[in-house]
Amino acid sequence: MAGPDNETEDIAAGDMLDDDGSGAGRKRLQFAALPYRLTPESGLEILLITSRTTRRWIIPKGWPMGNLPPRKVAATEAEEEAGVAGHVGRQPIGRYGYDKVLSNGTTVRCAVDVFALEVQKQRSSWPERKRRERRWVPALEAADMVGDAELAPIIRAFATHSATEQAAIDSGTITLA
Repeated sequence: MAGPDNETEDIAAGDMLDDDGSGAGRKRLQFAALPYRLTPESGLEILLITSRTTRRWIIPKGWPMGNLPPRKVAATEAEEEAGVAGHVGRQPIGRYGYDKVLSNGTTVRCAVDVFALEVQKQRSSWPERKRRERRWVPALEAADMVGDAELAPIIRAFATHSATEQAAIDSGTITLA
């Protein structure tokens, strides 16, 4: 399901320009949350949401917010877009790229830093609930479902890294709350 993110976004024209004023080759940086939980039934699960217009499966992400640290931006986007909150990692677990179509029809290459977010609260009501669907899925299934081809390997790597945690759960060394 790889493909460009066809959502439109209003970005100030000055934000898109290179030093020569062309905008050619300019990358924009976004921050995303990879919401996850561990369950006795499925092990590691990832929360995916749909994009607003194309309805592809994605993870919550957004543009920088003033002086807010990147990890806090990721956590804020998870609350707004997916209605979840929890502990967010201090460092990104990966970076991927995708092409975003802007409202003026131009396409810009975006880089996205991904922060793991261990979900501790899931709200039944959240700001974008009427515009998005959300779904918990096993991690490897989530990697197959996401619409951004470069995001899938990050999810797979996270699932593999988390396999030792899952083994501890299965053996009873760690118990889930």
